[in-house]
Amino acid sequence: MKLQTQRFIDRWVGQLLCAGVSAWVRLTGLFGAPVRLGQAPKNILVILLSEMGSIVLAGPMFAELRRRYPGAAIHILQLKKNQEVSKLLSLTAVESMHTLDDSSGGALIGDILKISLRMRKLGLDAVIDCELFSRVSALLSFSTGAPVRVGFTPHTQEGLYRGSFINHAIPYNPYQHISKQFLSLVDALKSPEGMPRNRAGAIREIPAEPELSVPFTPEELAAYRAKVESDHPITTTRALVLVYAGGGILPERAWPASHYARVVQGLCAAGYAVGLIGLKDDAVLAQDLQAQVGHSACLDLTGYTRSIRELLMLMHASVLLITNDGGPSHFATVTPIQTMVFFGPETGKLYGPLGKRTIILESGIACSPCLTAYNHRLTFCDGDNQCLKRIAPDPVLDQALAILQAQSAA
Repeated sequence: MKLQTQRFIDRWVGQLLCAGVSAWVRLTGLFGAPVRLGQAPKNILVILLSEMGSIVLAGPMFAELRRRYPGAAIHILQLKKNQEVSKLLSLTAVESMHTLDDSSGGALIGDILKISLRMRKLGLDAVIDCELFSRVSALLSFSTGAPVRVGFTPHTQEGLYRGSFINHAIPYNPYQHISKQFLSLVDALKSPEGMPRNRAGAIREIPAEPELSVPFTPEELAAYRAKVESDHPITTTRALVLVYAGGGILPERAWPASHYARVVQGLCAAGYAVGLIGLKDDAVLAQDLQAQVGHSACLDLTGYTRSIRELLMLMHASVLLITNDGGPSHFATVTPIQTMVFFGPETGKLYGPLGKRTIILESGIACSPCLTAYNHRLTFCDGDNQCLKRIAPDPVLDQALAILQAQSAA
């Protein structure tokens, strides 16, 4: 199903359904006591439907849930296309992973009904809705039958109505990193009734690490490195730098291709091999960059890795990743690779990769960032992303070379 179709249905149909559910909950709860989480919950569901990078940013939240509720089974509900990442990162037991197929309206509705019945049969103690202002995820949190429902509330924000049946709600804070806000959702599980709930939450810093890992044996990494060198012999004498120039589902997040070409030219001239990574859909962009660069050390690696696990092994075999905001920048945080990531339409202050091996590159112009939870991530620049175009390539090249030289010296 197209993204715009999903947004239209979520906005208009979703608001009507949320209003109906809110009225029902208000009516049936007139004489009931506020719902509290028990001392030893057995089943907690986390709804996380966002893109794959958000799964990594939610790592500290899952770690905190395991620490606080060691006897509980932590379930996760996500889109089917994102499950590979959760399995790879071992977010929870495989049998506790549940998916929704959003490839068509019929498939999505069918899965929602199946999941709701399955969760009711399971007997959830609580559900955590990590989506910001999605009505479908809010309705899902109710349909699962969980008595404790945690999620974000728009409070007095107009146009973001998603009902009033989230009974342990916290206000979304556009000034705090999303990983901190995910942790506040865990705090809200035990909070008393009333809003805002996170007044009782802990004082936190941005998590230092994603608290996630993917184990590889030295032999496995050595074998993959040998495969890369066999497929691309130039990497036997040149250290490999990875570049992700695609914008994914949001093309406005991409640094200009001509800027990337200038940086890649400089890296190749300095004695490095550069691998252009991405999905098969990014092959045209990679070929265009190769033509602009005009150097044999510029390699087209789009579609080269057949899984996220292989992508992580490729990162282990490389010395630097230069990338647009997106999944690769977050996956890199579970590997030793140093990363430089461009932000503009969105900001690293809210969605930056966790860890100390990431450098955020932003221009800081007045209209940046422009994609928010309040505008359905629709920019008003009509594709003319000056916030990224104004990040000049030569300073980026100098910074990349300084990082690489420091690594060599170390």
